[in-house]
Amino acid sequence: MPRLPLPCSSLPRPKMTPNPALLLGLIILLQWGPLGARAQNDTEPIVLEGKCLVVCDSTPSSEPSGNALGMSVRSGTGRVAFSAVRNTNHEPSEMSNRTMTIYFDQILVNVGSHFDPARSIFVAPRKGVFSFCFHVVKVYNRQTIQVSLVLNGHPVISAFAGDQDVTREAATNAGLVTMERGDKAYLKLERGNLMGGWKYSTFSGFLVFPL
Repeated sequence: MPRLPLPCSSLPRPKMTPNPALLLGLIILLQWGPLGARAQNDTEPIVLEGKCLVVCDSTPSSEPSGNALGMSVRSGTGRVAFSAVRNTNHEPSEMSNRTMTIYFDQILVNVGSHFDPARSIFVAPRKGVFSFCFHVVKVYNRQTIQVSLVLNGHPVISAFAGDQDVTREAATNAGLVTMERGDKAYLKLERGNLMGGWKYSTFSGFLVFPL
């Protein structure tokens, strides 16, 4: 008697071993879709299994970072900014007369605490490009003043105020400088005097990006 063919359901099935990498790729594709590309542009976190993997940071750390996917991991250490003002109208102290450093007595912002309020000196925490601006007011003084942003003892940008017909005038300037870690920046009175005080003067700076 001839043997009848077995039904398909009773035929032995070949054993298949799943590919973990292929499965992971399918899971990412199904769960994220176009979101994976959009997240980096919109600075949204990409979340997998309840853990934040990637966040784009406008102030990335200069230290090596990354993961197996080649994506950068968020670092908050790049945030550096300060802003100080002169809130009193005292005349220069003995230290000011000796060093000609322009001092500020009120701190508005000091993110990272890299501006020393006692010496009114900013110390760079890392190598990078920094932005500085200053606005130094002279009061009841017919002399011309010259104010410089000093980097490690050397003036890099200056400003003048010398109008003889006004009671208050400001020497103002701004610029970008490259600093190494530990470099110091401050304001110095190069010419004239600030008798009568320099109330309402300001000095500000921040890290543009690390190098």
